[in-house]
Amino acid sequence: MGDENLPVLIVAHGQPSDPLPAGAQLAQLAEAVAGHIGAQKPAPLVRAATLAEEGALASALAQLGPRGVVFPMFMAGGWFTRVALASKLRALGAMDWAVLEPFGCDGQLHALARDIVAEALTGQDLPRGEVLIAAHGSFKSSAPSDVATALAHRVKADLGLARAEVAFIDQAPRLAEVSGFGLGAVCLPFFAANGGHVTEDLPRALDSARFGGRVLPPIGLDARVPALIGAALQRAQPVCADHCRYSVAATR
Repeated sequence: MGDENLPVLIVAHGQPSDPLPAGAQLAQLAEAVAGHIGAQKPAPLVRAATLAEEGALASALAQLGPRGVVFPMFMAGGWFTRVALASKLRALGAMDWAVLEPFGCDGQLHALARDIVAEALTGQDLPRGEVLIAAHGSFKSSAPSDVATALAHRVKADLGLARAEVAFIDQAPRLAEVSGFGLGAVCLPFFAANGGHVTEDLPRALDSARFGGRVLPPIGLDARVPALIGAALQRAQPVCADHCRYSVAATR
């Protein structure tokens, strides 16, 4: 954002089957981000829109004006954030809106994930600690799994854990098939919000796997996230237009 007080639009997929609660949750996040920025300097307008809620994106853009910044509340920098979102903006006449790097690709978010796991394992012997990163994944693109896998590697290395693995709802390795995690293990859902994947699919999959550890809230609901997004807006890292820094090639 630099010195410009450009409006900000936080965009998420939302919940197609029930869009209004997800939209309200995202609006609360936008309000918290605005409050955090405003505590430091005059805050820009910060609004939210989910793609699942019909007309929400167009309405928000009409309110915010011809120029601004989109913060994608997505967990990976794949085709949707690199291509589809920009296309949707152009179709709505938002030619001068910049799309930033998505939430899930922020290195500060990965550091927060490490801290959340460390806090959850307080009192345990970390070299024996076990963590399962639960993510959505995709059968169409490797980008979501690349980001989640890079996160698991970082958490394991930074904390010196015995085991840190990632498993998915939508691709292999599947959450329903994980095994060997003890009662002291923790599962961190790498999701932006508390939608159906977190409240329904994830518990069902972990029950099938007989995961005996503790399931933490999704990372997007952590109280430190609004400040993290505020910092990301100040850095204004553009969306990875050519390649994701968490691609397989980049993490080798």
